[in-house]
Amino acid sequence: MTGNDPVYLRVVEELRSQIADGTLPPGAPIPSRAQLTQRFRVGETAARHALRVLAAEGLIVGKVGSGHYVRERSVLQPLQRCRNLDHDAPFAADMRAAGRRATWDWRTDQVKATREIARRLALPDLTPVIRTRYVFRTDGTPMQLATSYEPADLTGTLRLPDEGTTARKSLLARLSAAGVKVTDIRESVHTRVPQPHESDLLDLPSGVHVLHVERTHWSVDRPVETSDVVVPGNRFRLVYSVPLGA
Repeated sequence: MTGNDPVYLRVVEELRSQIADGTLPPGAPIPSRAQLTQRFRVGETAARHALRVLAAEGLIVGKVGSGHYVRERSVLQPLQRCRNLDHDAPFAADMRAAGRRATWDWRTDQVKATREIARRLALPDLTPVIRTRYVFRTDGTPMQLATSYEPADLTGTLRLPDEGTTARKSLLARLSAAGVKVTDIRESVHTRVPQPHESDLLDLPSGVHVLHVERTHWSVDRPVETSDVVVPGNRFRLVYSVPLGA
């Protein structure tokens, strides 16, 4: 820190360091604003802002009428990104491996491709696509979101599932029925701040980011499906395997 840094950063850095080295373990209470003003000789505003910064970073959590506490460290559940392609719901397989029950539902409709989705599917803008929005749950709690887009000229001729049903043919089964063979799957992953509706649906604490997986199925040189998978960063870790040629 320099002499020009805001005084609240001194509080943030000290508490952040104590959380990192275990001096303040998970569940430990954080000094109150009054205690922070006395300990660091800062004003009430600086103490309040320091607590807000730590909460935004996901390091502490506030409890109404009780104060702030060090956030419990999450045990990250692995999500396998390379498994049997014929599996209808890889998320469900991962949850079963952990001894947990997974369910999912969706809504499917036909929409016009946005510029971004058209780019990913190598289609002209506003081309009709089949959009399916999924919510995956573990023991009844929403845990993962996904939105899938398929060119309407490929799978749109097939009967769409009713909204709210709990079973649907796998993507590969639908494409195979349309005479399309998937030859490659590509994923791109980045972290981002969750959108408000994602935070609400997934009940994400303040400061927690999500992993955004952009996944595209290819048939030779044509993209035949693309999807956006939203994974809570405080609950899951993505696990990849890289097959080597003979």
